[in-house]
Amino acid sequence: MKEVRFFYAPEAASSHELPTDEAMHALRVLRLKAGDEMMLMDGKGNYYRAEVTLAHTHHCMYDIKEVLPQERQWKGRVHLAMAPTKMMERTEWMLEKAVEVGVDEVSFLNCQFSERRLVKMPRVEKIVIAASKQSHKAWMTQLDEVMPFQRFIREPWQGRKYIAHCYEEIPRTYLFDELRKPSNTDDALVLIGPEGDFSIDEVKSAVAAGFKSVHLGKSRLRTETACLSAVMMMQLSKDVR
Repeated sequence: MKEVRFFYAPEAASSHELPTDEAMHALRVLRLKAGDEMMLMDGKGNYYRAEVTLAHTHHCMYDIKEVLPQERQWKGRVHLAMAPTKMMERTEWMLEKAVEVGVDEVSFLNCQFSERRLVKMPRVEKIVIAASKQSHKAWMTQLDEVMPFQRFIREPWQGRKYIAHCYEEIPRTYLFDELRKPSNTDDALVLIGPEGDFSIDEVKSAVAAGFKSVHLGKSRLRTETACLSAVMMMQLSKDVR
């Protein structure tokens, strides 16, 4: 049985043509032709079973045959805020895997010890889209522009919020233990710092702003590994609470 291919079409319900990048992939790589079936995802919780009606150069037209609203795969909002790594490919790898596991929102932080203070959003958006299609995520992960750390920790957040760091002089608890505790909300936000960690003043500021001080276990992790571990813990905790 031929595998049905997924394509990202944010305006799938109101348009009958794939976005240019998706059309080029459909026509040049997958060589779809009129009459072939494909599945569209709008990133807002809906799949659309569609049939190609026109396949020509840069244009791929379709007719929607069935709308398939999807149920959310987990309760609450999973939000990761991270300082992007100096080597951007490490952040990109982490984003791909985090989307596959399941993350609702990723924010980028400009911290005191950050070695990268700029993120090319169009590139990381493409990585998120590809990972969403591969893992059949009905909701697209929200990506936020780089924000100064001190400003970010003062942004309103209704769920539980944590800052993971390596300072032993500041009391910490294990993130997974905290996530498993009963709570009146399923929303969780975890902050992960740059390669040199947050500054101690940043940690103190976050704690003063209501963030819980946590660690991710006994091993010292790279930034991208810590980010993925935090996302995994947020997801796994939903199955054991």
